[in-house]
Amino acid sequence: MRENLRIGIDLGGTKIEAAVLDGEGRFVDRRRVPNPRDYGAMLEAIAGLVDAAEAATDHSFDRLGIGIPGSPSPATGLIRNANSTWMNGHALGRDLEHRLGRPVRMANDANCMALSEATDGAGRGARSVFGVIIGTGCGGGLVLDGKLIEGQNGLAGEWGHIPLPAARPDEDSTCWCGRRNCLETWISGSGLARDHAAVTGQSLSAHDLIAAARAGDADAEASLDRHRDRLGRGLAMVINLIDPEVIVIAGGLSNVPEIVDGALEALRPHIFSDVVTTQVRRADHGDSSGVRGAAWLWPDQMAG
Repeated sequence: MRENLRIGIDLGGTKIEAAVLDGEGRFVDRRRVPNPRDYGAMLEAIAGLVDAAEAATDHSFDRLGIGIPGSPSPATGLIRNANSTWMNGHALGRDLEHRLGRPVRMANDANCMALSEATDGAGRGARSVFGVIIGTGCGGGLVLDGKLIEGQNGLAGEWGHIPLPAARPDEDSTCWCGRRNCLETWISGSGLARDHAAVTGQSLSAHDLIAAARAGDADAEASLDRHRDRLGRGLAMVINLIDPEVIVIAGGLSNVPEIVDGALEALRPHIFSDVVTTQVRRADHGDSSGVRGAAWLWPDQMAG
């Protein structure tokens, strides 16, 4: 039997991933299945992944860490705020503990990313790390002195549903959450595509828009410029509020150098300081950060 192993589950909107890490954070086993997008079937898919990981590693895991869209309410334990809406209103933690017969710790997927990158990724060694996911949606998480900060109401890091700072009269949007002008509607990949379509009438995916900008398309370049400006305003708000040493950017748009490399320059004009030494870095672990962070939810002495 192997020692010092831990298991994490990343519960995505389209896939569910399980990963086993050793004590050094290396992958020992990794597997994924489609998310059936049905609550009961999803529980069975998670159980199947855990069973398969235990068989592959010849190890019985006493505890499970899981990263989820949304978060469990500290009052009821029911899932809330998940854009994978079939999860909302369910006691996922309790149901998984009952199904698997072991303790479960859950955290928002962006929190898991932040914890992963602060532990042994782009934020390693920093006392304060704010992790940002900009992909289909927009999430965030805060880690201080290696500890995930979830907040009194379990909302720490939820910058995606704060209104776009210093919004201009032409910047108005409606978010899936029911609020207006959420950052997510502007700086996510879908927000980038929506803004481009609204301004130009051209319907392009974020991927195709970026390719067009690189090919010299003036409209696409202008859309990226607007995105950089809005991202800068959002990150400046974070720095003005919590002043982290490192901001780590993950998600699909983190793979776009024009976005990540321009973020620091874009945020500087909005900082209430004569100096900005905060580092903005791309996540080291990329798409693996979520499942790795889920595995790190249990401290070393409690994993296994």
